[in-house]
Amino acid sequence: MLKIGEMNRLRVLKQVDFGLFLDGEKYGNILLPKRYVPATAKIGDELDVFIYLDSDDCIIATTLTPKVMVGQCAHLEVKDVNAVGAFLDWGLPKDLLVPYNEQLKPMEVGRSYVVYVYLDAHTSRITASSRLSHHLEERANGLKVQQEVELLICGRSDLGFKAVINNSHLGLIFRDNAPRTLLYGEKLKGYIKEIRPDRKIGLSLQPVNSKVRDELTEVILNFLKENDGVSTLTDKSDPEDIYAQYKVSKGIYKNALSKLYKERKILITKEKITLV
Repeated sequence: MLKIGEMNRLRVLKQVDFGLFLDGEKYGNILLPKRYVPATAKIGDELDVFIYLDSDDCIIATTLTPKVMVGQCAHLEVKDVNAVGAFLDWGLPKDLLVPYNEQLKPMEVGRSYVVYVYLDAHTSRITASSRLSHHLEERANGLKVQQEVELLICGRSDLGFKAVINNSHLGLIFRDNAPRTLLYGEKLKGYIKEIRPDRKIGLSLQPVNSKVRDELTEVILNFLKENDGVSTLTDKSDPEDIYAQYKVSKGIYKNALSKLYKERKILITKEKITLV
């Protein structure tokens, strides 16, 4: 069944001077304008096209692939703002609307925002929203600890960095679990680190398991042996300094130090760690 705001494979029914008509089933014939028609296309072929509404709210097809589709999130730039709302560049001739009531804060031309794209139930128009919590799940329904996920950084708080998870959930990367300062709009691979009692989601940018920690303890010990048994990277060090040395987050590094300390292999002070 044809889906507005997504890619569809439709059969060519008719060729006209201004393009092709495709079989839109219950939506009738859908125009693919001439400028998007592949040179080899002919009647009976099936084409992969994106379906949306043009400026006259008529269903239309394009072979262009937009930067984001319905059910997805993206970091998009504002091209214009008027009495209706803000209009974002999503790679198609008709810009993507963010109504005023779907803006978390007033949008400004030239700035970029993380938005969720959905199909308006009343108008069937493809619409965007920066009010992510209105459209995405904040509880870990359908997710599990250690699961690998795709992340999109969508904000900062005193605790860390907020992220969209798999276009469907919202979670938090605590500062100790971020190996560096994360950028708004940045896409990353991540992992579900924890699911709290309130079902909120804690994230990590590295696998969450004992194997990673144990491998790191060996790397730390080797570093100490090669550097007169001393390192100035402690559990109080800056996360970016830790990442530069070991390519891990501060949280993972602290867990490895804790294991070595409990095994009486190192001593820890505010200034340094020392091989026993």
